Amino acid sequence: MANKIAVVAVGGNALIKDNNRKTIPDQYEAARETMGHITTMIQDGWDVVISHGNGPQVGFILRRSELSMGELHPVPLDYCGADTQGAIGYMFQRALHNEFKKRGMNKTAATVVTQVRVDAKDPAFQNPSKPIGSFLDEATAKERMKEGKTFVEDSGRGWRQVVPSPKPVEIVELEAIHQLVGHGFTVIASGGGGIPVVEDEHGNLIGIEAVIDKDHASALLASSLKADLLLISTAVEKVALNFRQPNQTWIDRMTIAEAEQYLAEGHCAAGSMLPKVQACVQFLRNGGRQALITDPEHIPQALRGETGTWIVP
Repeated sequence: MANKIAVVAVGGNALIKDNNRKTIPDQYEAARETMGHITTMIQDGWDVVISHGNGPQVGFILRRSELSMGELHPVPLDYCGADTQGAIGYMFQRALHNEFKKRGMNKTAATVVTQVRVDAKDPAFQNPSKPIGSFLDEATAKERMKEGKTFVEDSGRGWRQVVPSPKPVEIVELEAIHQLVGHGFTVIASGGGGIPVVEDEHGNLIGIEAVIDKDHASALLASSLKADLLLISTAVEKVALNFRQPNQTWIDRMTIAEAEQYLAEGHCAAGSMLPKVQACVQFLRNGGRQALITDPEHIPQALRGETGTWIVP
């Protein structure tokens, strides 16, 4: 019998624990910990495809680009995505290789640099909203706006570039990912929501300046692979209602209907839990059987049904 397939979406906290631990060795150390928990899952018989965030890492590349402006060419946003997919994929591959070796497992991890097609007519292109890069002063921002970029003033902290966040439509390298999983590889794919591309009138792909939500891209990847489980790994062990309020309640299990009610009641914050719960609902609506939200260290226990928040049809 074939193993069950899980798409595990690893959050930013899997690489950057806090503001004092941002260096590459710090990130690798954090990645090594998370990959250890995922290896336990693989040992228990799951075929795993790992996706990940890349927001801070893209920010670092853009900042280096800004600082070296007089010396070097700037790095377009789609290439920032590709660079981070490669670098984070390398960290995960090395951590997994060492963990497999330590446990005597005959497994190999491979990263697929993944393009994700979006619709050129997506309304998000009319309303760029995703902030990227560092804060600039007004004069510099207005200079850049002459190049056709969009900047907004961010609550008195300076000006930041904003780009569209269109919905993912198609995982371009899906067949490659599918074949690798079928041959027993642990695959790292669709990092940072994938590299956003659109099709021109001839069907050629063109990279664009945009950011795809990584949780929604992971849900699309899980649906496209007909995965048995979408596991979103984040900074908390479970989802809570009234998070950080005196009447906070942790949730063990919710149906699609309950999840949609909590979303409508505003229980999930836009920048954090909202896209995660939405992604789980999207996966289940597209035929997925179950979704799970928990933190990396509780993945093995959550899969045994001991913790985490399960979302079911």
